[in-house]
Parts: sequence; structure tokens; C-alpha cells
Amino acid sequence: QVQLVESGGGLVQPGGSLRLSCATSGFALDYYVIGWFRQAPGKEREGVSCIKTGDGTEYYADSVKGRFTISRDHAKRTVYLQMNNLKPEDAAVYYCAADIWSYGPNYLSAHAMSYWGKGTLVTVSS
Repeated sequence: QVQLVESGGGLVQPGGSLRLSCATSGFALDYYVIGWFRQAPGKEREGVSCIKTGDGTEYYADSVKGRFTISRDHAKRTVYLQMNNLKPEDAAVYYCAADIWSYGPNYLSAHAMSYWGKGTLVTVSS
């Protein structure tokens, strides 16, 4: 049974940093893609970043390039999202999602992901 558990959200001032963690279990990590998505009130869920856990290939939404970094630790079965220079518009519930990797799907689209965590809230405010 695939399980994804997010942690690390919280309140941060604009310009600050947070690191989100996604602890995974129940599947063979090497064959999956794991992504971070976010949803702000009244907005659609949008893809932020994803990583092919097998070879570490990373993908980013334009809105976070240069500020966010995704990484994975195979031994801990955990995927991280380091968020720097946070802006008020980054505030949202952040979700970890996963699916088996294959060529073709846009894994920054929420529709491409089958498994989801419950989310962690990020608030960016002074």
C-alpha cells in the first residue's frame, strides 16, 4: 500500500526558507516519480516540482525555478523540497504525490499522479 506523509510546513516570513519532507512507504522507490504540488484557497492544484527517483532527474514549474530544489534520499525513502526566497504567492497546502514512471505523461500535472499525501500547510506572511 503506497503511503506518502508530508511534513515541514509552517509559517515563514517573505524571503525565508522551509524544507518539506515526504516520507514514502509501500512501493519500489526506484520505479516511481514523486512530485510536489500546491493548492491555494480558490485555486487549482498546481505542480511545483517532481523527481524521477531512479535517476534523480528533476523538473520544476517556471514559478519556482531557481528558488526551490527537490531531492531524494533513498536510504530514508524520503523526498525533500527545499524552498528558498519564499513569496506570499507560495502560500498553499503542499502535497506529495507519486506514480509509476513512464514516458509521456506530464508529471507536473495533478492528473498524472495516482497516489497522494494529505498535505502540509505553508504560510508566507510578515
